[in-house]
Parts: sequence; structure tokens; C-alpha cells
Amino acid sequence: MQTTENVDANIEGTGTAVRPKLKQSIIDCDIHHSTGMNVIKPYFPRQYRELIETYGSAMPGGMHFNGGDRGRMADSFPPGGGPAGSDLQFMREHHLDPYNVEYAILTGSGMGMQGTSNYDYAAAYCTAVNEYTIEHWLANDSRLRGSVVIPKQDPQLAAQEIDRIGGRSDIAQVLVQNGARYPYGNRFYYPIYEACVRHNLPFTIHVGDEGTGINAPTTGAGYVTHYIESRAARPQVMMAHLASFIFEGVFERFPTLKIVLQEAGVFWIVPYLWRMDQDWKALRMQTPWVKKKPSEYFRSNVRVTTQPIEEMPNREIFDQMMDALGAEETMMFCSDYPHWDFDSPLQAIPRLEPQLADKVYYYNAADLYGLPPRKAEAGREEA
Repeated sequence: MQTTENVDANIEGTGTAVRPKLKQSIIDCDIHHSTGMNVIKPYFPRQYRELIETYGSAMPGGMHFNGGDRGRMADSFPPGGGPAGSDLQFMREHHLDPYNVEYAILTGSGMGMQGTSNYDYAAAYCTAVNEYTIEHWLANDSRLRGSVVIPKQDPQLAAQEIDRIGGRSDIAQVLVQNGARYPYGNRFYYPIYEACVRHNLPFTIHVGDEGTGINAPTTGAGYVTHYIESRAARPQVMMAHLASFIFEGVFERFPTLKIVLQEAGVFWIVPYLWRMDQDWKALRMQTPWVKKKPSEYFRSNVRVTTQPIEEMPNREIFDQMMDALGAEETMMFCSDYPHWDFDSPLQAIPRLEPQLADKVYYYNAADLYGLPPRKAEAGREEA
């Protein structure tokens, strides 16, 4: 839905996008820098480098066709060659600078290691991704913040990786895929949440790898045939994780833990919370450790990112859904750059009232990730 006055334009006769710089800076909570094997292999121990050179990456995934140009925007590939999201300078020119991105949370490109049964290899893979990100991205642009990629299938190894780099000021969150062996509220994962709490890091669930490797099937009914079916089922898997967190009592055991639901849509959450509140009232005697309504835990402990936000039939319904979601507290903007279904900050969301826009595009994320106020506003306060 497009209601902003400024839209992405083209230079006449060239087809080159010209993006007007936003007046207000934003925090983009989901930017996929390239973390392919070609760049992370040097960060593996020698034994794995030799195995990879001989046998390949041995990663699960690739079950479905994707969209766009190799899953990316056609104009997001660096002019000098290489995958989309692989060139920091081009990313600055193509996305960070034009859209006035004050901070960007990096989320990598491919998490198949979280679906492999070789736990030690998964841990080495995660460390390689993290070290590459720190050295080649975080060290070269102060706007960037990293995610701790973890071998979630072994919570002890995952906790060790969080403890290893989670105290860095340029690390913003712990990152896992939607695909998993168990719903994330299961006590199997408690060592991960203990580590998140130790380092005050949110636990972010990003869509992907549902039904791949050792992860559970794509849907509760089994596997699907087409990518669009898999895409449509993502909220179903995220629903299972959200209910698990609440009814397993994770937020009572870890009251400061924050969860981010990323890239599975947004407004399905509203009727789902209504449903959970209703069922909790009828069945609360079975889970006496759940002290509050599910919707209250959502408001206090869960955040959701915008991409891909559902298009509403009209503005009235959109406003009602935003209010029911508690968007002023719970919603954070993300673009999903450079994927084919990228959401432009200028076009993805209808024009919001200034206070709500400030929260969605900046301050909810700043609060979650411990980032400072907008530089322009901080300057006015000092003056």
C-alpha cells in the first residue's frame, strides 16, 4: 500500500533507480549480507576446510524454487560481480545511504547449518559466519550490527557461541531459523535463553529451513510441493513457536527475554492472540505457571518485524489491526534487503502518524537493541 508522497523513481532512459533520501533516519532490522561458503571457508578449522574442498558443503536446503533473480532483486547485484549483499560499498550506495539507514541489523544468507545432524560441524559453520561478519562487515561500518548465528540443535554449543561473542557492542541479537526440531518454548532450548539473558540479547526467529534436514516438516499436515505453499505456511510454524513460548512458561522463567518474529507476516498475530487468550481462560488450570493472558506476554516480551506486512482491503482495517497489535510497542521496520520481495521504507507501509512512525521505523528497535536516539534528535537536545 503506497500513500507516501515520495516514491522510488527512475532516471529517464536508463532504468536506474534513484531513491530520494528519507528525511528521518531509520533502523532496518533485517539486511541479508552474503555469507556464502566462498567467503566463510577461510574461517573454518583446517579439518573442515579439507572436507569441504573434497565433498562440498554438506548442507541441507534448496527444496523449492524461489522468486526474483536467484531470489534477489535484479538491481541488487554489485556491478563488480559477486552475489547480492556481498559488497559493502555497493550496499551503502544502493540501500543504506539513500534510505537514511542509521543502523542495520545483519542476518546473513543461508542457515542450513541449523538443520544438519553433524552438530560439531554446525558449530564450526556458525563460528565461521560470525567471524567473517565481524571482520569484514561490522569492523568497516559503524552503522552495522551483527547477529550471533548458533547451532541451535545443540543448545550447549549454542550457548558457548553466544558467550564467546555476545558481549560485543556490535552484536545485537541471537538468530535462528523458523525450521526447528522442537517448538522453541521447549525446555531443550533453555541453555540458549540463559545465555541470551546473560548478554541481554533478543532471540530472533527468522523464517526459513522449515522441513529441511533434521527440522520438522513444513506444515502440521506434512511437506508441501511448491514454494508458495511453503511461504503460506510460515505463519503456521511461527504460531507453534509463539504458543510454545507462552504456555511452556518461558517468559515466567526468563522474564527479561525478548523474542522477535521475523519475516512471517504481521496481522495474523491479532486473531491468534484472541484465540490463545480465549483458550487460556478455559484451560488455565492445566498451565498454572502461565500467570498472564497470552496477549500480555506478547506485548511485554515479543516484537514483530514488518516485512512482509499484509495488504489490508482499506485504511480503516489497517488502522484497527495496528491498534490491536499494539504496534506502537511491538512493531519494527525491516526491508529484507536484498531479497526479491524487498520492502521499500517509502512504499511498504501506509503513512503513519508521526509518533507511531517514529516508534515503528526507529525507537522500538533502538529500545530492543540498546541503540542511541536518532543523531539529528540527539543533536537538537544537546543544543
